Amino acid sequence: MNFGLRMVSEPDQAPIHSITLFVALLCACILIGHLLEKHRWINESITALAIGLCTGTLILLTTKGRSSHILLFDEQLFFIYLLPPIIFNAGFQVKKKQFFRNFMTIMLFGAVGTLISFIIISLGTAQLFKKLDIGFLDTVDYLGLGAIFSATDSVCTLQVLDQEETPLLYSLVFGEGVVNDATSIVLFNAILRFDLSHITSSSAIHLLGNFFYLFGTSTALGIAVGLISAYIIKKLYFGRHSTDREVALMILMAYLSYIMAELFNLSGILTVFFCGILMSHYTWHNMSESSRVTTKHAFATMSFISEIFIFLYVGMDALDIEKWKIVSKSPGKSIGVSSILLGLVLVGRAASIFPLSFISNLTKKSQSDKIGFKQQIVIWWAGLMRGAVSMALAYTQFTRSGHTQLQGNAIMITSTITVVLFSTVVFGLLTKPLISFLLPRKHTMLPSDLTNLKLLNLPLLANGQESESDMNGDHIPRPVSLRMLLTTPSHTVHHFWRKFDDSFMRPVFGGRGFTAHVHDPPPERIIH
Repeated sequence: MNFGLRMVSEPDQAPIHSITLFVALLCACILIGHLLEKHRWINESITALAIGLCTGTLILLTTKGRSSHILLFDEQLFFIYLLPPIIFNAGFQVKKKQFFRNFMTIMLFGAVGTLISFIIISLGTAQLFKKLDIGFLDTVDYLGLGAIFSATDSVCTLQVLDQEETPLLYSLVFGEGVVNDATSIVLFNAILRFDLSHITSSSAIHLLGNFFYLFGTSTALGIAVGLISAYIIKKLYFGRHSTDREVALMILMAYLSYIMAELFNLSGILTVFFCGILMSHYTWHNMSESSRVTTKHAFATMSFISEIFIFLYVGMDALDIEKWKIVSKSPGKSIGVSSILLGLVLVGRAASIFPLSFISNLTKKSQSDKIGFKQQIVIWWAGLMRGAVSMALAYTQFTRSGHTQLQGNAIMITSTITVVLFSTVVFGLLTKPLISFLLPRKHTMLPSDLTNLKLLNLPLLANGQESESDMNGDHIPRPVSLRMLLTTPSHTVHHFWRKFDDSFMRPVFGGRGFTAHVHDPPPERIIH
C-alpha cells in the first residue's frame, strides 16, 4: 500500500510548489491561532478548518472547478504517521494520578458509553437510511458508521474548562475522550476483520471476544515496550555520553510500539497510549535533564502539527468537487443523511452519558462525590463534536485512496464532512457560552471539587509528571474526624499500587527517586 503524499498538480509543475503552499498554510494556521488565543473558544482546529475552506475555494476558482486540493493522501497516512504522535502525547502528558483515580468512571463513559452510542447509531442508520434509498449499504457499512460517529473530539471543551478550578470534570472529559477514540478504532478494526453478512448470536459473541482480545493484548504490548525502553535507558545510561542517542531511542521506541501493534493486527492507538503513560512514569525520569526537556517539547510539537495538518486537509477536502458532483444529483438525500447522523449523535450521546452518570452516582457514598446534572450536560456536550478520527475512519470505509464513484459512498463521505464541520464550528463556538452559563466562574468550584482539591491539586496535564509531594507518604490526607475517616479511606487502589511500584517496579525500571541524577554530557567538539 502506498502511504506517500501525491501532489495534485499539472505534469509540468514542480511538486515543490504544492508542498511550499501547504507548509505556508500550516504556518498561517499557527499564527492566526496565536492571535486569536484570547478567544479560547476559537482554537487552532476551527482556524485550520476555516483556512482549509478558504484555500479550497481559491483552488476551485483558479482551477476552474477541477480540484480543491493541493495534496492528496491515502487515508492510511493518517493512521501510520499522523495519529501516533497525537495519541502518544496524550498518554505521555496525562496526569496519571488523576486519570487512574477516576479510572472506573472514565472507562464507564469511554468504553461502555461508546458501545451504547455505537449500537444506537448502527441500528438507527440501518433503519432510517433504507427509507432514503441512498444506494447499497451492507451490514458492515452500518456497523462501520456506528464506530465512525462514536468517535468524539472534546478539544474545544477542554480548552474552555479550567483544569485547576474543575479538576474532576476536566479529568473525566479528557480521559473519556482518549478512551473513546481507542474504543472506536478497536471496534472499527474488529468489524473489518469479520464477515458480518449473516449475523448470529455466535458471531456477535465472537465479535465481542475479539474486541476484548484486541483491547487486552494491545494494552499489554504498550506496557511491555514502555518497560523495555525504561530498562534499556536506565541500564545503558545513554545520557552520560550522548543526549541525541537518548532522545532518538525514546522517540523511535515510542513509534515502534505503534508499528508493532499494526504488524500484529492489534490496536496501535491503545498500544501507543499506554506506552506513553509507562514512558512518562519510568523512562522519562531515567534521562538526562536536557533530554527530558527535549522529549517533552518534541512530543507536544509533533502532536500539535499533526492535528493542524489533519484539520487543514479536512477543510480543503470539504470542497472536493468529485464527491459533490455525485451527491448533487440527489441533494435531498445528502441533507437527510447528514440530519439523521447528527440526530443520532445527539441521541446516542445522551443515551450513554446520563444513564451511566446515574449508575456512577449509585456507587458514590458521599453526595459531594456525585456527578451533578450540570456537569453531566458539560460531559454530554463535550462528546458531540466529531473530528479527525471520524474523518479517517470514514475514508477507510467508503473510499479507495480518497476517491469513490459510488453514490452511496460519496454521500457517506460528504455527510461525514458536513457533520464534522457543523459540530466543530457550531458546537465549538457555543461551548464557552454554555459552560459560562452552567458553571459560572464564581460558582465553578463545585462541592465535589472542593472535597478532592487536595487530591487533585495539580492540572491533569502536567507534563506527565507527579509533584514532589507525591513522593512523600501515601498521598492520602490524614482524617481528622470520624466523618472524614468514613469519606476518605486510609487505603485505596492507588495506595497499594504505590507500595508495589516502590518495592518491585521502580528498583528495576527506574523512575523519580529511583534513578541517580544524570548530568548532561559535555558538548561535543566541532571540528572545522
